Amino acid sequence: MELKNFIRDIPDFPAKGIIFRDVTPLLKNPAAFQMAIDEMTKIVQDVKFDLIVSPEARGFIFGATLAYKLAKGFVPVRKPGKLPYKTVSIEYSLEYGTAQLHMHSDALQKGQRVIIVDDVLATGGTAAAIANLVKSMGGEVAGMCFLIELSYLSPREKLKDYDVRSVLIY
Repeated sequence: MELKNFIRDIPDFPAKGIIFRDVTPLLKNPAAFQMAIDEMTKIVQDVKFDLIVSPEARGFIFGATLAYKLAKGFVPVRKPGKLPYKTVSIEYSLEYGTAQLHMHSDALQKGQRVIIVDDVLATGGTAAAIANLVKSMGGEVAGMCFLIELSYLSPREKLKDYDVRSVLIY
């Protein structure tokens, strides 16, 4: 089975000139979704870590499922105002402005090793911001795992200090 056959390209979304890689056809196909999680599991099996940290929304789907499969804890990273407990946050730059990410203040213990998991690695900005948030809390980024990497956007330039692994590369 070729997983790329289950990724839908949507031109000009969210802005003109961008091709959005939509994973929802993969998610609704049980065999493709299972294969995607199995492949993500394979590429991180040799990494020693304690927790998976993922941003909303699609990152939750892959991160939580991977955490379950690997018997690891899961830590959600959310937009402002979405977490009910005390949070720590980071502001970072986007191509079109700034954004903020939040994590519960007790989500990590000093020295815990994490893998950052998301569906798509595009420019690397969100992953780099999450890595900085993890480090600010005393955690260590053991690696990053993505279903899809958009290599033509050169995300690894922002993530050169990290072990980045991807299942599908465009």
